[in-house]
Amino acid sequence: MRRRYLLVTLPLLAMSAPVWGQANRSEYCPQEFYDNLANDSAILICNITVIGNLPTSDGELTENVVSVELPASISGRVEQALSTLPSLQQFRRSDARSASPTSQGVTLRGLGGNASSRALLFLDDVPQADPFGGWVSWPSYDSLNLESIRVRKGGGQPSVGPGALAGVIELDSTQGRSVSEIAAAYGSRDSFEARGRFSEKLGVGGVSASANFARGEGFIPIISSQRGEADRAAHYEQAGLALRAESYINDTIQIQTSLRGFTDMRDRGLDFSENRNSGVDASLRLVQRHGKWQWSATGYLQIREFSSEFGAVSATRATVTPTLDQFATPSMGRGLRFEVRPPLGDDAELRIGGEWRRNSGETKEKFTFVAGLPTRLRTAGGFSDSYGVFAEASVKASDALTLSSGGRVDSWAIRDGFRKEVNIGGNVRSDDRFAKRSRTEATGRVGASLALSDAWRIKSSAYTGWRLPTLNELYRPFRVGADATAANELLSPERIKGVEASLSFGEDREQRANLTIFYNRLDEAIANVSLGTGAGVFPGVGFVAAGGTYRQRQNLDAIISKGIEFDARIPFNDAVVLRLGYSYVDAEVRGVGVSAGLNGLRPAQVAKHNGNATIDYRNENEDWLAVFTLRYVSRQFDDDANSRSLNEALTADSMVHHRLGNGLALELRGENLFDTRIEAAISSVGIIERATPRTIWFGVRWNFD
Repeated sequence: MRRRYLLVTLPLLAMSAPVWGQANRSEYCPQEFYDNLANDSAILICNITVIGNLPTSDGELTENVVSVELPASISGRVEQALSTLPSLQQFRRSDARSASPTSQGVTLRGLGGNASSRALLFLDDVPQADPFGGWVSWPSYDSLNLESIRVRKGGGQPSVGPGALAGVIELDSTQGRSVSEIAAAYGSRDSFEARGRFSEKLGVGGVSASANFARGEGFIPIISSQRGEADRAAHYEQAGLALRAESYINDTIQIQTSLRGFTDMRDRGLDFSENRNSGVDASLRLVQRHGKWQWSATGYLQIREFSSEFGAVSATRATVTPTLDQFATPSMGRGLRFEVRPPLGDDAELRIGGEWRRNSGETKEKFTFVAGLPTRLRTAGGFSDSYGVFAEASVKASDALTLSSGGRVDSWAIRDGFRKEVNIGGNVRSDDRFAKRSRTEATGRVGASLALSDAWRIKSSAYTGWRLPTLNELYRPFRVGADATAANELLSPERIKGVEASLSFGEDREQRANLTIFYNRLDEAIANVSLGTGAGVFPGVGFVAAGGTYRQRQNLDAIISKGIEFDARIPFNDAVVLRLGYSYVDAEVRGVGVSAGLNGLRPAQVAKHNGNATIDYRNENEDWLAVFTLRYVSRQFDDDANSRSLNEALTADSMVHHRLGNGLALELRGENLFDTRIEAAISSVGIIERATPRTIWFGVRWNFD
């Protein structure tokens, strides 16, 4: 079945073969373009930058929007570029070379405590979270030829749909530019990276291809004082390929097609700890961004495959025995999105649209190992659907004041849920089928923006939003070491209410500063709630060994998160720029019932203080570029009971780039230069796992435009 889906996606690129000549006059091209047409030129290129997105909405003037500068990524990875936003967090501090993919959900403003994403990630208008688990496969974006990264903070944006509890992250591909570049780097612990990208304007369209490959022997995740014979380096190997084409099918309508695939293999520094993640995405998008009526329509398909192994380590860390083999987790996401903007004049804007999303998937896993062999088999999964419509309006009430208001209505359904366990080669132990659930959700957002002068502006907004539980949260129990967590098919959607206000200086990207205060209440927040300790047998997971913790996914009463954010870009002169970021998050759990013991505690993996400072140097000829970044994260807790504390960490990264001429450049990069011990996790018996140690890279880059 999945191979048939792949075959269907391959012709999408051919459907938007770029236009080499176009007889109809268009507003996008200069007169010389049409003069050449009259002369029957063989190849006609309109030298423009084709922008495929709808124009930025006037309503975004009332939002807190931050553009992430791609040179900020020392490693070249998207996830590290995003780490320059101090209010953004993943569930753990490890990056995608050593973390489990299932721990890499993304969120903002302290709404953590769960590995599923509470911020929506989009790539060219297509939602990106894993259809089964809600986490993000960060290495899959390193192959992309990206033009920009924008983060819209705060929840409830009506136009983006369910899931935007904490904000929206928008990745946009490069379009309409000719770029040809390859790069390679060799680093510590026999690490190697290679990237290539090619894009070419063809007529009033273009094609692009980009790819990446990365591998490394990795580092030993467990700190040196606690290692045993079983501990070894955690190697990784990751690759991706992306193809894209854009063209105009008439004077005003652009068609965009994209196809990308990736593979990601990592292990956790132990036998029986390998995990593999792969996928193929395809999308087709039509955009009319010029003229009186503007609109866009997008259809997409996501195919994912995930597998993972788990082992139990002996008390002396001398041996590892298998405990779980999640040998297949196929999943699929598909959807349609559309938006229409009717003409209302220069001082008003109306956006109307809707979307449909469907996620499906199941896990297949072997467990209860005896003498190294599995004795039981579990399958679990289901479907989730959501349908929604929205309307969002903004008006310039005066030259200084912009007002916005919007709302959406969504219907959702969770259906065909099941969990079945059998004795391998024997009888059925359980075969649970879960009733369909459905409901309608109404959410909205209002905002205002007032310009106090040419440079100073104040903004405020209030919003509501919601997120549907993932299939992983609903149906799949899991283990990490001696700890076991049960699923919960009765989980309710999460719902957020929030307000924020900000004072900003500067409207351009050269010099700016922004200070924001916010308050969020996340009702029915899903968390892994501790309910007991081993040794013993517990519902949904079976036996938990002595020292292990038994948890179940539960809806808390709420998570309250309030705090401040600050970011600034300060140019000292044409060559030197300072970028600053800081967030303070005061977050606590409100628990009732089985979670009453968590009342007043801090959500897991949420730091109170997070800050960074980056200084960039670029000489007049731009043949020298130097970047130095300091990052600080304060103490945080690894667990919901706040019993396992992860120490604060101060890290430094740097890069020096020198262009030699003829397109050739050399790079020297350093990650975690102080070799700080970045604590990423602590087990129930006190074993500490660290994130990336000091890593030095030497690279070469060749631009052959």
